[in-house]
Amino acid sequence: MAIEIGQKVKVLRLRDRVSQDVAGRLGKAGVVRQFKMVDGSGVGVVVEFDDNYSTWFFEDELAPVQ
Repeated sequence: MAIEIGQKVKVLRLRDRVSQDVAGRLGKAGVVRQFKMVDGSGVGVVVEFDDNYSTWFFEDELAPVQ
């Protein structure tokens, strides 16, 4: 899956324990704003939601919205 900046994506799952703010985004869609280096070598995806809240996810936690 090739995720691009500006693409609309949906949060499918969460790998780790997260705050209530992030857990509440499960199943919701947002727009990819940027990429972020995580875990030393991994790449995270920063997603912004309709309420202007943004956070990062691993790429395999997301799916493109058609």
